[in-house]
Amino acid sequence: MRPANITPCLTAGACALLGLGMIFAEPGIQLAGGAPRAASPAQTQAGGEIPAASAQPVERQLAPSGQTPSPKPAGLTAEERADIFMARKSYADAVEYYTRALRQSGRADPQVWNKLGIAYQQLPDFRRARKAYNEAIRHRKNFPEPWNNLGTIYFFDKKYRKSVKCYEQAIQMNPASAAYHLNLGTSLYHLKKIPEALHEYRRALELDPNCLTGYSLTGTVIQAPRLDVEFYFYMAKVFASMGRVEEAVRYLRRAFEDGLVDHKRVEEDPDFQKISDQPAFVELMKNPPVAIKD
Repeated sequence: MRPANITPCLTAGACALLGLGMIFAEPGIQLAGGAPRAASPAQTQAGGEIPAASAQPVERQLAPSGQTPSPKPAGLTAEERADIFMARKSYADAVEYYTRALRQSGRADPQVWNKLGIAYQQLPDFRRARKAYNEAIRHRKNFPEPWNNLGTIYFFDKKYRKSVKCYEQAIQMNPASAAYHLNLGTSLYHLKKIPEALHEYRRALELDPNCLTGYSLTGTVIQAPRLDVEFYFYMAKVFASMGRVEEAVRYLRRAFEDGLVDHKRVEEDPDFQKISDQPAFVELMKNPPVAIKD
């Protein structure tokens, strides 16, 4: 499977650091908590960007007609500069400024530690990312985002059981996060725990119907290499079980294109029987695509 939003997505599998999902991609491993803190009204410009020049202090200027001059935006904080570097994918610069922000806060801000971990993970420097996530957890015990993100580190190290424990911790603190369920499902899939994995995918889709195809402002998605035909078959089952015919047909078509030949397996499956009278499904089963050879 390919994972969900960082868009970490690195090498094996998918995890959400929280973000963009791709159709026909394994749910991305999503990193959580990567979104910048809200900018003050003075810093927010039309179009949503802060011009580079505004990073420097601006002198007060006289207002027209002798009116009282209004204050200009102050210089950006180290954390805000780091957020901008993250948006620009300048991860080394982001690390530098998040580190400055931590020094200024007495190295006790769990949100900045979490962001620093995400920046390190994007470099990628997993050892320092893991340390940063653990520091975030140490400074705030009930902080689900670094637990999720620590799970993505273990996922990419292929330590799937450890990643499952981390995702379960995050879900215990925030059971309403589709990304956490998506990541947990991906790790379970790699452990060959298929029923449990499909349950987590269904739960993720119940919480956020677009979590596999949409965009989330709360994090990033990681693209991982595609898996075998079984992934597409199982994702088609998930969508069929939820009555989402268009997505079920799309994933099933991809399974046929990647070499699924056992049509009887599809026809006898209880989930696919729920949509067996739908025109798109009937047409696909009558005229399945020829397998595409690499």
